[in-house]
Amino acid sequence: MSRARVARRIAAAAAYGGGGIGLLGVGFAGLLLTEAKLAEHMLNTLQGEPPRADGTYGRAFADADDATPLVMAVLGDSTAAGFGVNRGRETPGALLAGGIASIAERPVRLAVAATNGATSDDLERQVGLVLPEHPDVALIMIGANDVTQRIKLAESVRMLGEAVRRLRTAGVEVVVGTCPDLGTIEPVRPPLRWLARRASRQLAAAQTIAVVEAGARSVSLGDLLGSEFRGRPEMFASDRYHPSVQGYATAAMAMLPSMCAALDLWPEGLAGERPDAFRGEGVLPVAQAAAEAAGRGGTEVAGAAVLGSDSGPRGRWALLKHRRRRHLPEVVAEDARSGNSHAVSADAPAT
Repeated sequence: MSRARVARRIAAAAAYGGGGIGLLGVGFAGLLLTEAKLAEHMLNTLQGEPPRADGTYGRAFADADDATPLVMAVLGDSTAAGFGVNRGRETPGALLAGGIASIAERPVRLAVAATNGATSDDLERQVGLVLPEHPDVALIMIGANDVTQRIKLAESVRMLGEAVRRLRTAGVEVVVGTCPDLGTIEPVRPPLRWLARRASRQLAAAQTIAVVEAGARSVSLGDLLGSEFRGRPEMFASDRYHPSVQGYATAAMAMLPSMCAALDLWPEGLAGERPDAFRGEGVLPVAQAAAEAAGRGGTEVAGAAVLGSDSGPRGRWALLKHRRRRHLPEVVAEDARSGNSHAVSADAPAT
């Protein structure tokens, strides 16, 4: 069965109820139990909590014509929170807040609700935490723990869709970094690696369908964290699972154009921009766009219309874009807790 059809089935089960598709069949359980326990032991080496990153970034723009800070919220799991780095400014939320501030020439206030170990069932609580902050844009990164904890994929997708709809109803722009490809994690060996890759890519594609249908946009992190991380230990933290400073910078570069496009800040903004067929971009049925995005990191999928209609014979229309990544802009940020100024930058390669 094609990835598009599987993603469509998972998304349909999420929308209309039913058992959905789980990660492990009964026949796999005994075979993988020992391998899973070994992998869990090897990966569980980092201690503590992610560094605090809440605060205002881009204070250098406080005297700009419009100095009212944009508000950005970050929801999700340990990767969204930046677990694996030592300083708040090295987390993906801080990197993106600094980048947005530089492009908008306006301060950005960051509120992080993401939590270590979170699965999609924690998103309801996290949305409740950030809505009083009245965010302009929210980033959600979720899914890896849903796979490793064997949550039914349809349930995971349903809970993500509900969180996105709740944020959109409140007027928040939403960008979702979909589930990374867990088959790239070296301590995870075959056959567990193959199953993890299959499940995480299925989840990523189904997440994209739910996100687009809820009125938001997704960015694929799966293949990005495979092709660009493979064979490069410096991209991982000491547990060889969570990203390092360089790894988070690479992921942030992939998401920054979509975050800015959601806020109508990106110079290649979605409005009025024609898809480039030579780069594999175009308007497709959402399930097909989701399947293609799951296999190519940094790919954005957002809702689209054809001849004035947002749906066709094969479902919701979606625009597939491969936005060009660039260096994260360097701005001066001030940590709201310490009052110390520091530069937010990244020295990961642009593509």
